Amino acid sequence: MSVMDKFSMKNKVSIVTGGNRGIGRGIAQGLAEAGSAIVIAARDADKSKEAVKELGALGVDVIAVEADVSKRDQIEAMLDTVLKRFGQVDALINNAGIGFHADALTLPDEEWERLFDINLKGVWKTSQIVGRHMTERGRGSIVNIGSMSGMIVNRPQWHSPYGISKAAVHHLTRSLAAEWATKGVRVNAIAPGYIKTEIASTEYEEYRHYWKDEVPMQRYGSPDEVAPTALLLASDASSFTTGSIYIVDGGYTLW
Repeated sequence: MSVMDKFSMKNKVSIVTGGNRGIGRGIAQGLAEAGSAIVIAARDADKSKEAVKELGALGVDVIAVEADVSKRDQIEAMLDTVLKRFGQVDALINNAGIGFHADALTLPDEEWERLFDINLKGVWKTSQIVGRHMTERGRGSIVNIGSMSGMIVNRPQWHSPYGISKAAVHHLTRSLAAEWATKGVRVNAIAPGYIKTEIASTEYEEYRHYWKDEVPMQRYGSPDEVAPTALLLASDASSFTTGSIYIVDGGYTLW
């Protein structure tokens, strides 16, 4: 097998949670371009239909399953649908997540819990449910979308719950990687920096100095710059890589 062949996702099936927009949409695009069948698992049915149409134009099999990753029964139903359709899952991209700026002194418990239900518990539940299938098959790759915010404290905007949730995702990644290494399942994470998307606006002029000017590369990233790293980790090109956190931040965390 050539080096380039190892990046191929032909005859493979990839689930991308939150894959109908933002970073998830970019990752779904990259995996589809590499030949993978795609499952968009997300809550916005209309956006998912758009993604299915666009990705289907690449000549790969694409389906959308409406699912809330904070709901175990919906994840189980999603996997059941996928297995009935494709018979296998080769890659799981745990991308679904939320974030908001919040003052730690005034943040309501309900907002804290909502964020952790999706950002951390959602990754846990989806990894556990899909991981059972993967470990039974003896192969598979899980890629969790963490954040550079799980490694540093962002400024000047405060969002401690978000950073804490992503730090937990990083540790969960390493823990599952260690536990499932002998079962043929690799688990890695990507820690993006400031990525410009329709759901993560970077157009706050008061934050420009911190979000853009302080980045060594002097710009924001884009979803299609995260996708190649996801492809690397989902494919056989990273067959000896597990428990790693790949930083894609334009050098922001170097300072």
